[in-house]
Amino acid sequence: MGTWDIGPFDNDTAADFAGDLDEATMEERESMIRRVLKRAAAPSDYLITPDAERAVAAAALVVAQHPDGEPACSNYGPSEPLPELPADLRTLAVGALDRVVDERSEIAELWDEAPDGPRWRRDITRLRDVLDPPNPPQGEALFEI
Repeated sequence: MGTWDIGPFDNDTAADFAGDLDEATMEERESMIRRVLKRAAAPSDYLITPDAERAVAAAALVVAQHPDGEPACSNYGPSEPLPELPADLRTLAVGALDRVVDERSEIAELWDEAPDGPRWRRDITRLRDVLDPPNPPQGEALFEI
């Protein structure tokens, strides 16, 4: 596994995906991101690491365009601009990220065995929470119904 850190583009597969996006026409980039997210989000017996790595990178690009998101800042991410991504990719990215950390995900197994595994999971959760924020805890009821 050519991985050097926990970031979305900090592995060979995601860096290659970024390069593929840079080489594609502007019109092709959205469909490439969509295809990667669909493949990872699709129900299957097992999500292999390369599909998961591309999905995390694609989700980070979707997060970067969210009003509450942060840029997918990385030396290994795409250097060419992306088109404005449609909002429906947010839901697809959430599904892909859920599969990435699922018990039937090879990358989750690998990170669970690594010292930085908890940090990696927190980073995936951070990406997911931008796209689908958790509900704040309910306070005490002010009156009975």
